[in-house]
Amino acid sequence: MADVHSREIRSKNMRAIRTRDTAIENHLAELLQQAGFSYRVQDKSLAGRPDFILDDYRVIIFVHGCFWHRHHCYLFKVPETRTAFWMGKINSNVLRDEQHIETLSKAGWRVLLVWECALRGKLKLDDGALTPRLEEWICAGAGNAEIDTRGILHRQALSHD
Repeated sequence: MADVHSREIRSKNMRAIRTRDTAIENHLAELLQQAGFSYRVQDKSLAGRPDFILDDYRVIIFVHGCFWHRHHCYLFKVPETRTAFWMGKINSNVLRDEQHIETLSKAGWRVLLVWECALRGKLKLDDGALTPRLEEWICAGAGNAEIDTRGILHRQALSHD
């Protein structure tokens, strides 16, 4: 199937995709603030330039888009055009994510992935369900985890397969 947009339009659309201050990042920032957590954002000196850094808890939070980071949920669809190109790019993102998590973990940080599907879409968690899970994980001091539409999943090594 051919792309429905011209090269110029597709390029313009891709340039418009934000890398920070996205709607899902802003939503999570609001939840963290309401829960009373102080944090820093996008520290270039840390592997992966984490979306949120909670120094008091040695916690890193990444907010991952389900498409760009290949989350196996209803928001991820394999592209129908230039499939090999896009899957190569997405698979590189996943590999890089795993390397960043490993580097951060070895440096004594706990890492939480919050997936886009937990924050938006038809199956998202409501704030009343999400905030307590977030608070509990941050304060508990145990291992890496991820949050998606099923809730929080505690994992020693995060896997995306």
